[in-house]
Amino acid sequence: MASAKSSKTKVPSLSEQELQQNYTRLQSDLQALAGKIGELEQEAEEHTLVLGTLEEALAEEPDRKCFRLIGGVLVERTVKDVVPALQTNRDGIRQVVSSLAEQYKSKEQEFENFKRDYNIKSVVRA
Repeated sequence: MASAKSSKTKVPSLSEQELQQNYTRLQSDLQALAGKIGELEQEAEEHTLVLGTLEEALAEEPDRKCFRLIGGVLVERTVKDVVPALQTNRDGIRQVVSSLAEQYKSKEQEFENFKRDYNIKSVVRA
C-alpha cells in the first residue's frame, strides 16, 4: 500500500520549457473560461432587462407588436410570443454559465495542483 501512495504523489519530470508551456496553457484556459462566463452573464442580464420591459407590455397589451433579431433577421412578433422564448433563452444561458463556472473551478484546481506539484510560485510584477 505504501508503494501505491508514493506512486500517486510522484509527478512526471518536465523540462523547464514544458513547465512554462503547461503553466501558460492552464493560465490561458482559465482566462478564456472567465471571459466566456463574463460574456454570457452580460447576455443573461440583457435578456432580464428586455424581459422586464416586455412583461409590462404583456400585462397591458399582449398582442402588441415587437421585433426580435433571429439569426441576423429582424422578425415581427407579438409580445406574448416573444416573452416565453426570451425566458427560455435566458434560462439556457444561466445553465451554461453554471456549467462553465464548474469547469472553471475544476481547471483552477488543476492549475493549483500543477503549481503545488512542481513547486511553482507566482511572482507579481509591479
